[in-house]
Amino acid sequence: MGYGFVILSSSILNPMTDDEEETDEISAIEDRIEALAKTAERCRKFILASKIAIAGGAVLLLVVILGLFGTGQAALGSIALVLGGIVSLGSNISTLQQTEAAISDAEAIRARLIGGFELRLVHDAPTKLM
Repeated sequence: MGYGFVILSSSILNPMTDDEEETDEISAIEDRIEALAKTAERCRKFILASKIAIAGGAVLLLVVILGLFGTGQAALGSIALVLGGIVSLGSNISTLQQTEAAISDAEAIRARLIGGFELRLVHDAPTKLM
């Protein structure tokens, strides 16, 4: 005994029904969510690189302070590495938070659109074999 769902069309005469328009809108939203997910992943990679830069700069600065390595340019480089890492970290965390908020908003809109379809249960629907 198979069960399936059927989408009820709001207008038979209209070649582009509301359901098709909503389906196209859902597809566009899903494309947007996918693009935002790629942006979020890129931010996570930059956040990791920023943390590595901060740690590397801190270790290099410690080595310079302990006198195990020459001073001067190494000290300036380590400070620049730490500061650059902090700036990059803050920027990417902010971008990631904005991107995740945009993903949540898009998912809510998609869920609302999907929930708006008039679905009805079809009993004893034949099973299709491909």
